[in-house]
Amino acid sequence: MIYETAPAKINLTLDTLFKRDDGFHEVEMIMTTIDLNDRLSFELRNDKKIVVDVEQTYVPSDNKNLAYKAAELMKRTYNLKQGITITIDKNIPVSAGLAGGSTDAAATIRGMNRLYELNRPLNELCELGIKIGTDIPFCIFGKTALCRGKGEHITFLNKPPSAWVVVAKPNLGISSPSIFKKLDLNQSHHVDTTACKSALISGDYELLCKSLSNRLEPVSGKMHSEILKIKENMLENGADGAVMSGSGPSVYGLTQKERQARHVYNAVNGCCNEVYIVRLLG
Repeated sequence: MIYETAPAKINLTLDTLFKRDDGFHEVEMIMTTIDLNDRLSFELRNDKKIVVDVEQTYVPSDNKNLAYKAAELMKRTYNLKQGITITIDKNIPVSAGLAGGSTDAAATIRGMNRLYELNRPLNELCELGIKIGTDIPFCIFGKTALCRGKGEHITFLNKPPSAWVVVAKPNLGISSPSIFKKLDLNQSHHVDTTACKSALISGDYELLCKSLSNRLEPVSGKMHSEILKIKENMLENGADGAVMSGSGPSVYGLTQKERQARHVYNAVNGCCNEVYIVRLLG
């Protein structure tokens, strides 16, 4: 049996540049990881089956689960005959904009690479991952990075300055395709990718907080006003910067001191079931 840790991701920036011919949006986004993890274990079976074992009833265990899809893809691509049992200890909220499904799929690809002793390079595994999810290539590496294209063109950046992260997920789920459908590219929303890159290069925490930006935030915020209320609440109660992650609905705030983070946590805890205080990883 082998184990993999699957950390959640947050978007420091997210910009959509244009609609591509393949129907996807061309994105430019800077992402990093946080210390909020799912944990997965992998064990070979005596049959050819893929079995996903997850305790939470709201998480699918069939081919709707991205980890299952990743296992199918690995078996097909590398002609793997022996089955696998994947056990997921789920801590990352689902449909939250934190890549919970994608990071599990990435961990499955990495885990199967080790379990079956395939020894395939991570770049090759990323090319596989993009076939089933746009965040998976980033999650396979799990480092701070600028991602372009659909998410598969990755440039590594310095990890962010040390900070606390308060993550709040309101009690609703958002489907990314529904948000991208409503996105009007003619409506401007300033996303400061350049400033964010500079902040990471120089380790400038203040500039990093100022550069947090997400093109999808106004779209998701218009559909679900609680997203913008949480962000406002965080900023009013001591967060140095706050923004929605991915297509939402999770919002996170950054602080340098744990005391500040506790204050922000207490301020939003009343309006959300799922609130976490974690550290930036990257």
